[in-house]
Amino acid sequence: MTNGATERRRGRIMVLLDGSRVSYAALEAAADIAAQTGAEVLGIFVEEVNLLRSAGYSFSREVGSASGISRSFDAALVEHRLQRLADQARQALARAMAGRGGHHALSVARGRVVEEVLALAGPEDLLVLGRVGWSSAPGARLGSTARGLIQRSPGRVLLWCEPPVATPGRIVAFLNDHNQANHRAVLAAVEASRRYHQPITAFLCPGKTVPPEHLTAIRRELDVLGADARIRTLPATDPATIAQAVRQEHASQLVVSRECGLFQNPGADQLLIAVNLPVTVTP
Repeated sequence: MTNGATERRRGRIMVLLDGSRVSYAALEAAADIAAQTGAEVLGIFVEEVNLLRSAGYSFSREVGSASGISRSFDAALVEHRLQRLADQARQALARAMAGRGGHHALSVARGRVVEEVLALAGPEDLLVLGRVGWSSAPGARLGSTARGLIQRSPGRVLLWCEPPVATPGRIVAFLNDHNQANHRAVLAAVEASRRYHQPITAFLCPGKTVPPEHLTAIRRELDVLGADARIRTLPATDPATIAQAVRQEHASQLVVSRECGLFQNPGADQLLIAVNLPVTVTP
């Protein structure tokens, strides 16, 4: 088997770049993971088609974020800005990979962000997205782009937060009554455990009917994979209780399956706000 085929089977590290500070923080995380795994890094910059369409209307206006001044929303100016941002993304990708080695490339597309990213993503790829440090922004919610990619991505999605967590704690994974989803979440947790040399805590939500043989299989799988792990049953599934349990474990990252009822619950946003940690969402 060729090296290229091996890399493709292993999957790429894909990172969405939009010119924001948090997307560049996600790029650094992606570059670190690639350096440890040998995976290729693919940066993705999408020229949002709806933005360009809006600039085409004569009545469109934009307001300066710093000045507050309203001015015409000029299509040529928007094109120039997008080109500049794409160039900056290309330079940032080159800087992030410098000294780390490995292959990297930037894909520039025009369309809707979610659709363009999904057109590139495969089941073995890891998609890294930057997110704002929500604990400093009460009421903030998971954006529509991140939510769309989490719900539809064929592979894992890593929501990276800023600033990075320095606590040498545990990788926390959430289990439910979906056996295959649990298996995928456990594998993601084990990979993170090996990457960061941190033990694992698996949380079981109360009332979930995980058969004893499945729990035994999970424990056996963790033992075979060499993870220092323990399984805890949560006392409740409200965001405050879960956040407290996560803090008690000194969690450095969370792993959640998108099949997990906890993540699908409307309180998931409040949980992410409370804990403000990197979150890996598995299919």
